[in-house]
Amino acid sequence: MCIRDSEETIEYLYNSVPMFQKVGAVAYKEGLYNTLKLDEHFGHPHQRFKTIHIAGTNGKGSCSHTIASILQSAGYKVGLYTSPHLKDFRERIRVNGVCASKEYVIKFVEEEKDFFEPLHPSFFELTTAMAFKYFAEQNVDIAVIEVGLGGRLDCTNIITPVLSIITNISFDHTQFLGNTLAAIAGEKAGIIKEGIPVVVGETTDETRPVFCDTAKSRHSRIYLAEDDKEVVSSKILPEGGIEYETRSFGVLKGELGGLYQEKNTNTILCAIKILKEKGINISDANVKHGMASVAELTGLQGRWQKIQNNPTVICDTGHNVGGWLYLSQQLKMQKCEQMRIVFGMVDDKDIETVMGMLPKNAIYYFTQAKTKRAILVDKIKEIGTGMNLNGTCYNCVAEAYRQALKEADKNDFIFVGGSSYIVADFLNDCF
Repeated sequence: MCIRDSEETIEYLYNSVPMFQKVGAVAYKEGLYNTLKLDEHFGHPHQRFKTIHIAGTNGKGSCSHTIASILQSAGYKVGLYTSPHLKDFRERIRVNGVCASKEYVIKFVEEEKDFFEPLHPSFFELTTAMAFKYFAEQNVDIAVIEVGLGGRLDCTNIITPVLSIITNISFDHTQFLGNTLAAIAGEKAGIIKEGIPVVVGETTDETRPVFCDTAKSRHSRIYLAEDDKEVVSSKILPEGGIEYETRSFGVLKGELGGLYQEKNTNTILCAIKILKEKGINISDANVKHGMASVAELTGLQGRWQKIQNNPTVICDTGHNVGGWLYLSQQLKMQKCEQMRIVFGMVDDKDIETVMGMLPKNAIYYFTQAKTKRAILVDKIKEIGTGMNLNGTCYNCVAEAYRQALKEADKNDFIFVGGSSYIVADFLNDCF
């Protein structure tokens, strides 16, 4: 089969290898057999550049992009591997914020499919191999690698990084990672390597011993960011973003909004101090510029992202209970005439707990994303009705958003979220 263009290539990948983003649990492959075979085939490309490895239930995307932004500001050529993508598959693989070229993706699939097809890799296994090969060929100085799911058996876990980071632990993907916080922490702690320092952003009474014991057994120095707080205080700025007063870096403006970013920033700054100790040349000015320019330098979207004013439109990819603990607080803080919420979720999330946090005084536009994993909109409406959430069903995100925009006055507030997939459809189909 000759692949002629990038759209055909991506369609081939979607149809040939199972993709968690599309089909859920059946795409998950436990173990590293395929990853190690692919890595061997490509000559162990991940050994040709430094890496930083980031795991966690929430915040790993924001942390990955912000650390990449700071490193770029310091003059390094930086690879960034994240998931899922929102608009374009190539968002997952970037160098200094620029997506891998369409030509590269086409060439990779065309030249390598005879090798990988008999392996039957998952979409993520194949994409990880593609990313590592691309970063090596681009001669990056350092790559920030975000774990896909869990840590111990995630296919990114073949790397030996200069620093491991675990942001936090809450209940998510329990069918794969365990149904207690300690069990989930054990899977995430699997990225801790022998003799390699690890930063842990947040812990609980259940998770702290898991991280400390794992680090001790692997002779890895552990830094608990919450015990050595870099962020002294923070305030949300009227123009967007957050201003932080910090212990070591002075006053910083963080471009990313969202109450949850204070915890992320504390983790990031702790990590930056350790990277500096390990010989990565980062100045305070680099930190200041990187924090203020994350979206511009890396292309990050969907983190309390403001789309427009009058009415204010915000989208956020928060998709589980841990994320919504912060989002629900932030929604309550919004000053507006009428709040309008375009909302949907996918099938492996605790929808009833999340919807129990939603504001009662909003008008809801219940919808579903274009993925087999989407919870049907009628089910979402049924749960909402039982919780006194007033809303109407719409078959797709674009229809729901356009109706919300049509009904909104200039002083209203529209929020789009509940799932990364909802935000992806919103950004793809409405702009």
